[in-house]
Amino acid sequence: MRRSMLFLPGNTPNMIINGDSLGADSIILDLEDAVSPDEKDSARLLVRSAIREMGFKGVEITVRINAIDTAYWQDDLEAIVPLKPDLIMPPKASSAADMQKLDAYIAKVEEKAGIPVGTVRLIPLIETALGVERAFEIASACPRVTALFLGGEDLTADLRCKRTKAGNEIDYARKRLVCAARAAGIDVYDTPFTDVNDDEGIVIDAEYAKSLGFTGKSAIAPRHVRTINEVFSPSPADIEYAKLVFEAIRIGKLQGKGAVSLRGKMIDKPIVERARQTLEAAKQLGLGGLEDE
Repeated sequence: MRRSMLFLPGNTPNMIINGDSLGADSIILDLEDAVSPDEKDSARLLVRSAIREMGFKGVEITVRINAIDTAYWQDDLEAIVPLKPDLIMPPKASSAADMQKLDAYIAKVEEKAGIPVGTVRLIPLIETALGVERAFEIASACPRVTALFLGGEDLTADLRCKRTKAGNEIDYARKRLVCAARAAGIDVYDTPFTDVNDDEGIVIDAEYAKSLGFTGKSAIAPRHVRTINEVFSPSPADIEYAKLVFEAIRIGKLQGKGAVSLRGKMIDKPIVERARQTLEAAKQLGLGGLEDE
């Protein structure tokens, strides 16, 4: 289960080597914003070596490549795709054509490396106004796209507005991406909360993102990972209620009831689906789940 995604600069070996001990479900090895142009080649070599040699047990590997309007993205894919990272994150995704171009190029690299086509998936980074408006088009561009990811910092620059802790300026984009991703049947991840010293702020921001329907949230600081994991994990109360829902349905069937209620509220299809999602998440996290339902 992917709740937290932690950015690690691709040119910082001391951070990368500890990637699987920082608690994140996915680490994002960054070859783009965190790396200056004169360090692109060395960062690519470092990330490639780290993936090949480190193993990174128990954590998903995502690599943010350079944008397809640069001279670096093809070299990024040639170096990284043969190592079978879980996800490639293309920045500034703005159209389905962008995703289809990446899909075709990754397929060629996969074939050349002798790995099944489709092994490496895409998580487009949406960080422009155009990308937000075309979010569903991007989300449904090809089967390789498995999630959308919101980039709030570049987006606010493109919108020509100030980035704030409250995040009102990205509220529309957040909601638009959630709707687009869910309509396409894929996951969606929220932008980082960038004040690394505000422990109360990250809780508020993560809880709001969860309330909108985000699958999880990213971070630029390891200290935020634990909070994100806690917020995006089902609570004991959530799990207990979900189990009660299925128990009420079971008893109702035994009694031949066509309608079932719990705590004075009718159990309809949306309630059952939310309960199932809660128990599926709990099972993935080893907290009990659907095995007996």
